[in-house]
Amino acid sequence: MQPMLTLGRFALGAALMLSLSGCGGSDRDPQLMNLRSQTRGPDEFSVLPTKALQMPENLTELPQPTPGGVNITDPTPQADAVAALGGNPASLGQETPSASNAGLLNYTGRYGRNTGIRQTLAAEDLEWRRKNDGRLLQRIFNTNVYYKAYARMSLDQYAELEYWRARGVRNVGAPPESVAAGRK
Repeated sequence: MQPMLTLGRFALGAALMLSLSGCGGSDRDPQLMNLRSQTRGPDEFSVLPTKALQMPENLTELPQPTPGGVNITDPTPQADAVAALGGNPASLGQETPSASNAGLLNYTGRYGRNTGIRQTLAAEDLEWRRKNDGRLLQRIFNTNVYYKAYARMSLDQYAELEYWRARGVRNVGAPPESVAAGRK
């Protein structure tokens, strides 16, 4: 009878520990999208290619090296994207908007603007993700709960497309839903 009592205590202790483990973790950031690489190799998305090396016209006019500083061959993806879209990459570091953007900013803020909107949205999204973090077994087995958590907020792209097409707006770039889903 003694081994049966010990086994029962062990099972009760294990069940208690398992149930208590589901209560903690409120201080961590919830992960709704669980993407993990199945290989041991490097993450190809974290490696940015450097810019091409160029021979300067005059070697005596090279700037002094700055250890830990910026190198002219370092990748600048944000500045490259601004330049590719026709913008001025030099304006990225400016604190105040340029004169060409002042009119646009005044127009978009004509009904008022909230200067702390980014912080407000970040706090609200963190709270939303904590409430929709998945159940215990979903967290243990790294189940994706992202699409389920944000399902009510997602836009039905084909209903929206039909809405605008019914009003005469042409959108020839969007395929019919049956083609996009891979059906014929």
